[in-house]
Amino acid sequence: MLRQRLIVALILLPLGMLAIFLGGWYFTALIGLFLGFAAWEYTQLFRAGGWQPATLLVVGGVLLLLLGRALDGFDSAPWMLSLLILLSMTWHLVAYERGRDQSGTDLAVTLGGILYIGWIGGYFISLRSLPDGQWWVLIALPAVWLADSGAYFIGRAFGRHKLSPRLSPKKTWEGYLGGIAAGVILTALFAALWQRLADPAVGITPLRGALMGLVMGIFPTLGDLGESMIKRQVGAKDSSNLLPGHGGFFDRIDSWLWAAVLGYYLITWLWL
Repeated sequence: MLRQRLIVALILLPLGMLAIFLGGWYFTALIGLFLGFAAWEYTQLFRAGGWQPATLLVVGGVLLLLLGRALDGFDSAPWMLSLLILLSMTWHLVAYERGRDQSGTDLAVTLGGILYIGWIGGYFISLRSLPDGQWWVLIALPAVWLADSGAYFIGRAFGRHKLSPRLSPKKTWEGYLGGIAAGVILTALFAALWQRLADPAVGITPLRGALMGLVMGIFPTLGDLGESMIKRQVGAKDSSNLLPGHGGFFDRIDSWLWAAVLGYYLITWLWL
């Protein structure tokens, strides 16, 4: 298991770093790969639980929203979202007419996937599209990993009180709080490193890194627990086995979805 995790990480990490620095369609293509597979896994999870979301609309809708974000930011979002909502309603009312009695619930699942993975996932593109966005991506996303790593090791050593017994029995309050502290300290150190490498005009500082680490330590855990809620409901351990040792694509981005949108607004509201 560990060997598989390392092999996958050694393949994906250089590709991710290259796409982050190249930006543009290289970055969009990589994010599209992750979000497209995550959207497919989302539909398969619910299908395993007895629902029938429209896989084509969820995957296609996610990629359409991602494409719109890459082409013109938020300008195309109103008509794209409107189109996807109307298409989803049409799809499921036809399914009901053909005998699918749970089509109303299926509609909600379809729209949930489009909005959660597509609309929120589009903030990866928005974050990278900020001025000098590669540096902000390299603050926001690693902050989640640093906080998660701190939570894991501190939780294993000192964890006694369950954070969310039903959703994630291994998570503890000690690990969660330790992860926040680790996120603040380690992201500040990351920011100090990037401050030396980036143009001073970018505005990255250890203090801003610490604030980013605080936000990413507190909130993206909810993304992890949210995906766990879906998996627990349908009795699945992982969203898929497409990434050996890591589970699926949805498993990998569950917290980063929150990091992208939170990082974008933290940066644009406070620092740009």
